[in-house]
Amino acid sequence: MSGLLSIIVPVYNESATIGAVIDRLLTIDLPLDREIIVVNDGSTDGTRDVLDKVASGCQCVSVLHLPANRGKGHAVRVGLARTRGTITAIQDADLELDPTQLKDLVRPLLDGTADAVYGSRFLQPSFKVPFITRIGNKTLTWMTNVLFGQSLTDMETCYKIIRGDIARNLNLTADRFDIEPEITVALLGGGHRIAELPVTFSPRSRAAGKKMRWRDGIEAVRMLWKHRKR
Repeated sequence: MSGLLSIIVPVYNESATIGAVIDRLLTIDLPLDREIIVVNDGSTDGTRDVLDKVASGCQCVSVLHLPANRGKGHAVRVGLARTRGTITAIQDADLELDPTQLKDLVRPLLDGTADAVYGSRFLQPSFKVPFITRIGNKTLTWMTNVLFGQSLTDMETCYKIIRGDIARNLNLTADRFDIEPEITVALLGGGHRIAELPVTFSPRSRAAGKKMRWRDGIEAVRMLWKHRKR
């Protein structure tokens, strides 16, 4: 099947997992060609060295080293500007979401039944998601549904798989984790169809490197309210 999947991997201080993430992205079975765009967002823990070693000699992997950390949203926007794919995907660098799931997530886009696919952590029962994380995500998703007349189950998911031409024209501005609601409101504002499919999720703790904080939730609320349906 023709087409190209552009996989954006924003990374900040993930030297322990980024090598495994790229290896899986290179070896998973996909129904279309792939390009992997890794954006190193000013890492200081040796991530740069790992990336340079892993990417050397691999034509489908490109690595962009940013001079300073500016946040996930900025890294995603930098990567998105470099994409060429008919479909784009965002893959976190921490292995909370297994890259092998991308094979199923691209199907509705290839079939033409959706413009974007969200990998939902809550479509099937899961006892792995910490209570605070679950409440935070459900609150933000509920707010999205109320403000925009939707029925999503996981607005905050990293796995947002989007038709390439649409993704490159979303006019995103967010620098941090508020990129998640901004992508969503931009898709909804453009009248694009969002489908959800279940994904498995292996959350990690703050001690293990979890970076999202309660302040990011406040910024997400501000983003949703700013772009609420009038």
